[in-house]
Amino acid sequence: MNKKINIAVLIPCFNEEITIGKVIDDFKKELPDAIIYVFDNNSTDNTAKVAMGKNVIVIKEKKQGKGHVMVSMFRQVEADLYVLVDGDDT
Repeated sequence: MNKKINIAVLIPCFNEEITIGKVIDDFKKELPDAIIYVFDNNSTDNTAKVAMGKNVIVIKEKKQGKGHVMVSMFRQVEADLYVLVDGDDT
């Protein structure tokens, strides 16, 4: 039997309100079975609100800095395959 692979798309974000919606939409299109996680790192804009409107999992990481977010992501998310992408659409 073929086991379904559990794919997690991990998106660390800080003030990515302008681009996060497109990033989420792009990955929903390309990996429709993946679970998308947005890790908001104390954004002062509407990054989390935009992401929540896209029906993805939004997790707040209070310790500032990408290193803290990276550790938090891999501690909290279980998957067979991880896709890591920045929220600024680069």
